[in-house]
Amino acid sequence: MSIITLDISEPFFTTRVLENEDSYTVNTKTIVLNLSEHPIKIEKQELRHLQSVVVAKSTIYNLKHAVLVERFAEYDDEESLLAKVREEWPSAFEIRGEERLRGIGHYMSPKVWLGQFGFTMYHSSTVPLNVGLHREHDFCPVPGFREVHTQIIGFGKMQQCRERDIETLYLEEPMAPGTTHRPMFDEEGNYPWHQFETITPSIFMAVEMLPEGVNPPSL
Repeated sequence: MSIITLDISEPFFTTRVLENEDSYTVNTKTIVLNLSEHPIKIEKQELRHLQSVVVAKSTIYNLKHAVLVERFAEYDDEESLLAKVREEWPSAFEIRGEERLRGIGHYMSPKVWLGQFGFTMYHSSTVPLNVGLHREHDFCPVPGFREVHTQIIGFGKMQQCRERDIETLYLEEPMAPGTTHRPMFDEEGNYPWHQFETITPSIFMAVEMLPEGVNPPSL
């Protein structure tokens, strides 16, 4: 049993990773993402693997492995919040050096690895973002790499395309606070061409998942 508070979103939000907790009481609005194959019990509902919801004023049960984001709904002035985030977090291009990230308003928090799971917050400030369709992940070039994104602030959309051309779009998922898009990867960790696109300035959380036996890229 453990509850670990990550520093990736401080001082803006509180992000906790829970493992093997029988129950956890949520008071204010909290985003809950299930990282386990075992369903989380919320009242009479079940939250399944890589699904997320917003929970409030409830005790949730059977948290084998989950990440919770608290305090995300406490800001009346999101524009002011996002301005402070841009002062705190460096640009994703500065950290990752990917050419598709050059010249866009895309910022990232520190990244924390807990075992095979990596956690990072991103702030996308420009609309449209034009982050670029991609299917490889240069920052984590290992076979079987998996990743999902959970919306924290603002609205966006996750887009999938047949080719590296937005005109070949075949699937688009709206992203609102508390939403995690459906996994895109197949059993071997292969991805379609995809991108996150802003509807409004946004913050989302990326959760990276490495195959067993693979060390995080920074190690």
